[in-house]
Amino acid sequence: MNTLRIALAQINCVVGDMAGNAQRIIAAADRARAAGADLVVTPELALCGYPPEDLLLREDFYRANARELARVAGQVEGIRVLLGHPLREGDQCFNAASLVGDGQVFAVYRKHRLPNYEVFDEERYFESGTAPCVVEVAGVRLGINICADVWEQGAADAAERAGAGLLLVLNASPYHINKQATRYEVLRDRIEATRMPVVYANLVGGQDELVFDGASFALNGAGEAVLQLPSFVEALELVEFRDGDLRPARIEAPRPLEAEVYDALVLGVRDYLGKNGFPGAIIGLSGGIDSALTLCVAVDALGADKVRTVMMPSPYTSQMSLDDAAALAANLGVRYDTIPIAPAMEAFGAMLEQEFRGLPADTTEENLQARIRGMILMALSNKHGSIVLTTGNKSEMAVGYATLYGDMAGGFAVIKDIAKTLVYRLSRYRNRAGEVIPERIITRAPSAELKPDQKDQDTLPPYEVLDAIIEAYMEDDLTAREIIARGFDATEVRRVVGMLKRSEYKRRQAPLGIRVTRRGFGKDWRYPITSRYQDEF
Repeated sequence: MNTLRIALAQINCVVGDMAGNAQRIIAAADRARAAGADLVVTPELALCGYPPEDLLLREDFYRANARELARVAGQVEGIRVLLGHPLREGDQCFNAASLVGDGQVFAVYRKHRLPNYEVFDEERYFESGTAPCVVEVAGVRLGINICADVWEQGAADAAERAGAGLLLVLNASPYHINKQATRYEVLRDRIEATRMPVVYANLVGGQDELVFDGASFALNGAGEAVLQLPSFVEALELVEFRDGDLRPARIEAPRPLEAEVYDALVLGVRDYLGKNGFPGAIIGLSGGIDSALTLCVAVDALGADKVRTVMMPSPYTSQMSLDDAAALAANLGVRYDTIPIAPAMEAFGAMLEQEFRGLPADTTEENLQARIRGMILMALSNKHGSIVLTTGNKSEMAVGYATLYGDMAGGFAVIKDIAKTLVYRLSRYRNRAGEVIPERIITRAPSAELKPDQKDQDTLPPYEVLDAIIEAYMEDDLTAREIIARGFDATEVRRVVGMLKRSEYKRRQAPLGIRVTRRGFGKDWRYPITSRYQDEF
């Protein structure tokens, strides 16, 4: 039996940087060859980055990819590279993978299954391939699939019927909670149907709201993991195919959910700022848990020297908040400034006195405070070039417990897809090796502190109830009746669903943020703002 050594290149590609991505692929091939590999497998569309979206509508984009594909083929010697790239043939465009090396393109595979659900929109750009592709390297016959091809029957079966004994899968599979378990389950179904072991190479890195976790792996003919790469970091590892099956290699131990989600946030922030050239971040601290967690993520992603914090107290800000915010900033070693907003509140009060005469104070005055803070943060951003990281969580975004042009003002929403209950879990996780977030921030009752003695639960249901209803309605697509049947109070369900629907116009104006759940308020949430649909209760 022939022996084949395969390297999985789990690399962080940048959308549109074909020259840079080509160089990353060439470097990975050089490392793999030096380690004794015969073949290196790269992620889906590694040459152009994923997802390139409407760049795929430009003819010059395909020409640039073709030039870099030829460069990789010409510069890689003594090893074969299975490379993901877009391909234009006449009027048709394909999500493709080519086997290249020693100046040649040996074979081209065109993706069969084009996902058009969740965050995916590939039918907008590509045609479906129909033919299997089986190539031979070091005497081993290899079938090629791309990502969604293996999520249902058909493409893998066709490769097996065409004579493949091992399946190579190129992937750009974005992270969400519990995604890896689902990947294993899907691939084991393909193994059971085709009797072929599988090598699964996945992209790693942040791209706008998406984070790709890598976590590449290989399963033998019995569906057992023989290789598992780490998550959220670049890696290159070898696995050996010998005597008709994959041999055991490196197995990275599984990690707790909180560790995965936290690492996803860190990578998302690091790549969003780094790939877009922002020199640093500015965060408005409140003394509350949301801004505390956001600051920890930013510091872990960028370093304390690239993060600045600003406390903007009003007359309603407690001494506890001031003390805790200062302690947090000191624990993390970041710049901490205080800019009181009382003078601006007084100025706005005088400007609007005539207009508001005879009307009681209400959320208008509360929102003015948030908008004053937003103006200050954006002014600092404009002057110094750093991006404002907003601190609102998924629970708030769902029900509109946020102020347009106030606490929603900024460029990137770090915890936009993190429910409030998960915010607490992640904060505890960050403190696992020692207190960074002051304990009082975690244990105190949450408050916006926009009026005396204000508490979140004055306006919202308890977060345990709120988050469970949001998850059921938004992520699980349950009807209101089904949620009530689970034991939730009908009045609370009606209230939460109503707030969620009424807040769509706010979410459309919110900055994008990192997606970590099955469904975030971004690419995979497309509800109309103007709608008279009434849920059945």
